[in-house]
Amino acid sequence: MNVLLARRAYQATRQAMNPREQEADVFRRVTGALKAGLENEGIARARAIADNRRLWIALEASVRHPANQLPQQTKLAMLGLGRAVLKEMENAKPDLAFLIEMNEQLAAGLS
Repeated sequence: MNVLLARRAYQATRQAMNPREQEADVFRRVTGALKAGLENEGIARARAIADNRRLWIALEASVRHPANQLPQQTKLAMLGLGRAVLKEMENAKPDLAFLIEMNEQLAAGLS
């Protein structure tokens, strides 16, 4: 019962956030999982990297969407950053410190 109440409170808080803050929150949560992956190899680390990959693929799709009204220079910069992050995740052992730094920088820019 307490878990249900906590979940409802969290959802209400998230709904009160503006969209940019919600996006920053997603980056922070994925970054937290990557930080945990620094200490733990195995399924948790693999899941964190997979979640990060999905996040950056979604970001890239959002930037490329015709309705995106960001300035062209900003779009190009974000796409370049996204390509670097996605390329890093193709490595057998991605540099988690690099991925964490990129996520933290983007979350800070969104906040």
